This record gives sequence, C-alpha cells and structure tokens, in this order.
Amino acid sequence: MKSINTLLLFILITSVLSAQERSLPEKGNVIFIHPDGTSVAVWNAVRMLYAGPDSNINWDRLPNIGIYLGHLTNSLTATSNGGGTVHAYGVKVGVSAYGMDNHEIPTSRSGKKMSIVQEAMKAGIKTGLINSGSIIEPGTGAFVVSVNARAEDAEIAKQTIFSGVDVIMYGGEEWLLPEGTKGVHCKEGKRTDGINLINEAKKLGYHVIFTKDELEKIPANVEKVLGIFSEGHTFNDIPEEEQLKQQIGNYKPSTPTVAEMTKAAIKILSKNNQQFILVVEEEGTDNFGNKNNANGMFEALKHADDAIGEALTFQKGNQNTLIITCSDSEAGGMEVIGYTEEKFPFDKPIPKAGSNGTVYDGIHGSQTMPFKSAPDKHGRVFPFVVGWSTNDDACGSVVVRAAGLNADLVKGSVDNTDIYKFMYAALFGKLLD
Repeated sequence: MKSINTLLLFILITSVLSAQERSLPEKGNVIFIHPDGTSVAVWNAVRMLYAGPDSNINWDRLPNIGIYLGHLTNSLTATSNGGGTVHAYGVKVGVSAYGMDNHEIPTSRSGKKMSIVQEAMKAGIKTGLINSGSIIEPGTGAFVVSVNARAEDAEIAKQTIFSGVDVIMYGGEEWLLPEGTKGVHCKEGKRTDGINLINEAKKLGYHVIFTKDELEKIPANVEKVLGIFSEGHTFNDIPEEEQLKQQIGNYKPSTPTVAEMTKAAIKILSKNNQQFILVVEEEGTDNFGNKNNANGMFEALKHADDAIGEALTFQKGNQNTLIITCSDSEAGGMEVIGYTEEKFPFDKPIPKAGSNGTVYDGIHGSQTMPFKSAPDKHGRVFPFVVGWSTNDDACGSVVVRAAGLNADLVKGSVDNTDIYKFMYAALFGKLLD
C-alpha cells in the first residue's frame, strides 16, 4: 500500500509540474539564428554550391532536427512580423502582429506581457539583436517592439533604440535621423519627429559604429554597441539582371556580414561569463528569394551558415549554450534542378523555363550559365539550375535545427510557438507547457 501511495504522489507532483513548468538542471545562453525565407531546398543548394553534394556545411553540424509548423491564427503562411512575434512571445498571433496583436501586447507563454528578450533583460541577462536588413525588420524587431502596424517605421526604430538591448546591429540609418540631417550612409534622414536617434543612443551609453572596419576595432571595455551599417538594408535586393545593369553586387561595400556581426556580439555579450541571448536574422535570404534572385539568396544563406559556424565555435567552449535555427516561412518556393552536363552544359545559357513554365534561374539570372557545384569526394562537379514557383512567401519545407543545451527537445514536429519554449528552457531553466 505504501508503494502505491508513493507512486500516486509522484504522479500527482509530475502532473502539477507538467501543467505549469518543469525545472531543468541548467541555465545558459541562447543564440537564435533566423535565416528568413529559407527551406531545406535552399540549404541543400548552398551545400552543393559551397561544399559539395556529399560534404557538410555548418548547418549540418547541428545534430537535432524537427519539422517546423508555421501557421498563424488567421493564415497558413506566416508573415515576417507575425512569425517574429510568435518566436518572441511563444503564442499564436495573426498576420498583422508586430509585438502587438489586435492592439494588445500578447501575454507570452510564460504568462507575462513581455517578449523573451524583455524578460531576459529584466532578469539581468545580456541581450543582442543583429539583422542584415534595416532596423525596421520584424524578425528581430518583434522581440523588443510593439506597434499596431508594420508600416510604423519611425516608431519601430525608436522603440528599438530605447529598448535597452546591449548590442544592436542593423542597417537603416535613414530611420534614425531627422529630415534634413545627413548621415554616414544616407543623404538625409526620414524621421518627421525631429529626433536624432543616433545622438540619443550615445546619451544612453552606446558605442556607435558604422563600418566593418569599426566593428573589428571595438574597444575591449565597451559594454553597449549600436552598429548601423547602411542607409537601408546592407544588401541590394533586386533581380540579378537589374544588378548587372547597375553594376552592383548582392551586398553593399564595407558592410559586415551577419557572421562578422555575430562574432563581435558574442565577444561583447559573453565577457566575464555573462549569460546572454542573441537573436540573429539574415534578411537577405527572404528578400532575394522574393525577387527570385538565386545568386543573392545563396550568398545570403552562406552568411547565415557562417554565423552558425561562429556560434558553434563559441559553444564548443561553452557547453551551456543553445544554438537554434529556423525560418518562419519559405520565400519564392525555390527548388534545385540538377541533371547531367548534357542537359545543362556549363558553357551554354540555360533555358528560360521548364516544360511546365517554371522560371529557370542561373548564375546571373534568366538564360545565363548554370550553377556549378563544388566537387564531390571523387572530384566530380555538377551543373544545376534553380526553379521558382512564386514571388510570395509560402508554407514550404522549413526545419528547425539545434545544438547544445537542451537541444534534445528539438525533435519530431515543432510548432512555431515551441521556438520560444526551447529558448526559455535554456535561459531560465524551466520547460513551459
């Protein structure tokens, strides 16, 4: 009878804990890398292009994997702002949400009206936000900003600067300066309220930098950094054909990659073994995908993979760190079409489209040379082209991958709300329902 009563007591305690939260043995750091708009197909293409079809990229070194389920309350396909808000709060929201849903700040999965980054700041945990896009971008912005509409650009920039986040690195200088004020990158700011947010950041104690060179020379004693590396995005998100006409590349000169930003941010945030959460977004993958620019999308995802490499290097010496990566939807519906050199000769332009009308994309766009894979283990290289199904975002084949602290939680089907759950478990040592 005594053993039965003990068993019943154990079941009761377990059920109570599972209904609220379960304590986990460790607390640690979180590095969340969000290459927006990417699917398994794009990751496969980047592996083929840069490493070879039977080699590994950094993404492949993340051992835990789950299938991402990304619907919102009113849409099967997530918006960047809706998806970002779900990641930040751990609850379902609608497509218009940007840290605010139906004119209210969501109640997060932990029961508080604050995002996981805001809750981390309140607990004394160091925080960082990095984006290759403008400071108005929601994949990172939703972690500290609450607005009624994604179009509130000036307010989004203002809330980000006054958020209290320790490391902020973006493009988007145009939204930090008033009209009539010239910047380092922009001829004139766009703010109509007269506020110079760069000056305000300096008053708040931020060390402000504007170039890759300055990023590499941040003084060792700096605790708070604002990096603004471009007028808008750090990339030129237009089709390849238009890039050739304008004689510009995928990324703007002197802008650091998200990997370079990630390396610098980790160094600052982890000083003296401080606990931290770092949210990193490569926005170029999404914007290039929506423009059906395969070359740009691949370069952008290579930057994100390099950022994963920086995270893995840190995690190797800091086992109490969770690295987690996923997108919230797929941009452009990209697929790799790879046949023999007889079908896609390396020295001849590819067809304009497939037999069903699918738009084909080569190295420099439509009807250009095919992509060439890196050699496989036998030294063979293969041609491939990219087929696009849309200019929109799609539900797609998005996956979650993870390594490190509590990464074993990532398995099977993973709802978009669970990204918050995994990060919360690592930061606070509690597994929420």
